[in-house]
This record gives sequence, structure tokens and C-alpha cells, in this order.
Amino acid sequence: MIHFVGAGCGAPDLITVRGMRLLEQADVIIYAGSLVNPELLQNAKDGCEIFNSAKMTLDEVIAVMQRAEAESKTVVRLHTGDPSIFGAIREQADRLDALGIAYDICPGVSSFCGAAAALRAEYTLPEVSQTVILTRMAGRTPVPEREQIRALAAHHATMVIFLSAGMTEVLSSELIAGGYEPDTPAAIVYKASWQDEKICRCTVGTLAENAQKYGIHKTALITVGNFLGNDYALSKLYDPTFETEFREAKV
Repeated sequence: MIHFVGAGCGAPDLITVRGMRLLEQADVIIYAGSLVNPELLQNAKDGCEIFNSAKMTLDEVIAVMQRAEAESKTVVRLHTGDPSIFGAIREQADRLDALGIAYDICPGVSSFCGAAAALRAEYTLPEVSQTVILTRMAGRTPVPEREQIRALAAHHATMVIFLSAGMTEVLSSELIAGGYEPDTPAAIVYKASWQDEKICRCTVGTLAENAQKYGIHKTALITVGNFLGNDYALSKLYDPTFETEFREAKV
């Protein structure tokens, strides 16, 4: 069995209980060495084989899985954050399907959740934004035309932008071209939940300036939107005049 496991966004205690159990039981661990906290590997059992996928091709990763399966060994494929978001698991799963090798997926705490926690923020404030857009700038991996930053920015929803910290000047221009005012609140969160986490609060217009000032060019999320401001409406859920199946209105 191959277990795709979300390692969480950085801090080793943010892996799920299920993920930790699978990690402790694994005979083989293939981890995303460029992003997964290496402290998690201290939970591997004696004799566990450990491979760093940052130095491997897809074919090499599958070959390790195929050999382990032939030897009746359990494999944990340890991905950063949650495997379903920019995790490149589909291509691995398709290869396993073709080989008739069973697998499952253990979700994890995504870095976009870790960033919100670091900012002590709520992405979905009433009368501010009820939509969160998770996206990235086009780089070596292209982005469909309809998903270009300026097109998504037109919605004025909360935006969480992955894999783009090295392109903040262009990102800022695209956000403004899409309709965000230059003074719209923004934040750069470097390595959310890690010990060397950095938080830089700024605006859409000063993203590049602040990224340069703090020396941030990778391993960071950029959040954009008025959820970072001070104005919002209170939730109806706890309004005394609001009636639910659990509570009668008090006024």
C-alpha cells in the first residue's frame, strides 16, 4: 500500500494524528525534501528506507514504490501541506493505477491555513468576502488564460497566491490591472508555522518593495484582500435576533 500523506505546513506537530501513525509504521518514506520539515523524519522506525524526492524524477519515485510493493512493504509518500493542492499527486496516482498498486490519501494542513493562523485572520468575513481563490502566477508551469491573476482579481475576493514570491513586481501589476486598488491590504507569509516564520503586512502596491526589504523570494504565500482590514459585519449565527434549529431568537 502507498499512503500519500500531507505533512502539514511546517511545524512538525501540525501533521494529522493519522499521518503521524502512518509515518511511524512506514517501511519506506519518500519525502518532498525541498519543503517538508525534516524533523518529521525522526518519527521513522528503525530500518526505514528514506528517499528525498527533490533529487528524483517521477520515474525514480515510481520505481521505489514498485519495488517496495513487490517486497510487501508499506510506503509513505510525504508531501508538504495538503497533497491535493499543488502536490503533483495525480501523475503519481495514475501511474500506480496502471501498475495495479493500491494507494490512499491522508489530508494535511495546507500552508494557506497556516498563513491565516499566522496572520490571526479569517478569510471569509461577512460582507467582505465569502470566497477564497487559491492560485499562482504563471511560471515554468503555465496557467490557463482564464485563470490569469488579473482575471481572478476582478472578483475582489480573498486571494491566496502560491509559488509566486519571486515575482512580486509583476504580481502587483497584475493585481492592480485586475481591479485591486494599490492600497488594498496584502501580506506575505514566509514559511508559515516554521520556527523562522516571517510575516510582512503591506499593500498590493508595495508587495515587491516589502519582499525585497525582508529578503523573501520563495517558500512564501501572498494573501490579498480586505479580509486583512478592519471593517466587516458580525456573523448572523450568533446574532440574538437570528433563529436556528438549535436556538430561538431572543428579541
